[in-house]
Amino acid sequence: MKGNIQKKLKTILPVGLGIFLIWHSLSKFTEAEISEIKFALTNANYWWIVLSVFLGILSHASRAYRWKFTLDPMGYQPKFYNQFFAVAISYLVNLGIPRAGEFARATTINQYENIPFEKAFGTIVAERLADMAVYLLIIFLAFLAQYDIIYNLILSKIPPNPLLIGGIVLCFSVLCFVFLKAIKNSKNVFFVKLRSFSIGLKEGLLTIYTMKKKWAFIAHTLFIWLAYVLMLYVVIFAFPETKDLGFNAILICFVAGTFSYATTNGGIGSYPYIMQKTLLLYAIPETIGAGFGWIMWSAQTLLVILLGGLSFILLPIFNKSR
Repeated sequence: MKGNIQKKLKTILPVGLGIFLIWHSLSKFTEAEISEIKFALTNANYWWIVLSVFLGILSHASRAYRWKFTLDPMGYQPKFYNQFFAVAISYLVNLGIPRAGEFARATTINQYENIPFEKAFGTIVAERLADMAVYLLIIFLAFLAQYDIIYNLILSKIPPNPLLIGGIVLCFSVLCFVFLKAIKNSKNVFFVKLRSFSIGLKEGLLTIYTMKKKWAFIAHTLFIWLAYVLMLYVVIFAFPETKDLGFNAILICFVAGTFSYATTNGGIGSYPYIMQKTLLLYAIPETIGAGFGWIMWSAQTLLVILLGGLSFILLPIFNKSR
C-alpha cells in the first residue's frame, strides 16, 4: 500500500510542479506581453522547427542503430525497425513515467525479438553510461565556453569578498574530500550503493572500449548528442531576436534545458520556464524566451508522441509472422 502511494506521488508531484511552473511563468505577464508571445509564435519561421524535428528523428534512428553494437557480441541481431520502434516507445513511456522507458524498451525487444529482458536491459544501461560520459563532457565545454558569464552570475549572487569566496572554496573542497572518503570506506547503505554504482559505471564504460566495433559505437554516441544540441541550435533562427546567439550560448541553454527533464515529466512547464530564464542571460526578452521555450518543447514532445504512438501501431504489423 505504501509502495503504491509512493509510486503515485512520483508521477503526480512532477506533473503538479509542471502545471505550477506553467501558471507561474504566464501569470506575471501582462496582456500586452502575452500578445507579444502570441505574435512571436505566430511569426516564427517554422521551417527551422521542421529541421529541428528532422534532427530529432535522426538521433532516434542513430540510437536504435547503435544498439546493435552492444547486442551483437551476445549473438543477437534484431531487425532495425524493431530496435527503432522500441526506442521510440521508450521515449513515449518516459513522458508519463520518468525512467520507465528503459524497461519498456527492453520489454518490447524481448517480445518481438526474443532477446532476454535482463540482457537487453544490461545493454541499455551500458548505453546510458556512454551517454552520461558525453553529457558530462558537454557540461564541461559549456561552462568552459561561457566562463565569463557564469563567473559574473556567481559574483552577482555572492559579494566580491575574497575571504568569503576563499571560505566557500575551502568548505567545498573539504566536503568533497569527506564525501569521496565516505564513498570509499563508509558502510552506510547509501554510500555502499553509491560505491557499487561508481564501480559499475567504470566497468560499463570499459566494456565499450573492448567491444568489436567500439569506434562505430562511439561515433554514433557523439552523433546522437550533436543532433540533440543542433535540434536546439537551429531553432534560434526561427526568431529574429535569437538568430545572433552563438553556439556557446546554445550549449548553456542545452545544459539548462536537459536539467528541466529531471524536475517534471517530459519537461512540462519546466523546460519553457528554464529556457526563458536562461535566455535572459543573453538579453533576450522574457516574452521571446517564453515563445522560444514553448516552441522547442512542443516540437520535441509532439515528435515523441507521434513516433511512439506509431511504433505501438506498426510493431504488430511489421511482425505479423511472430
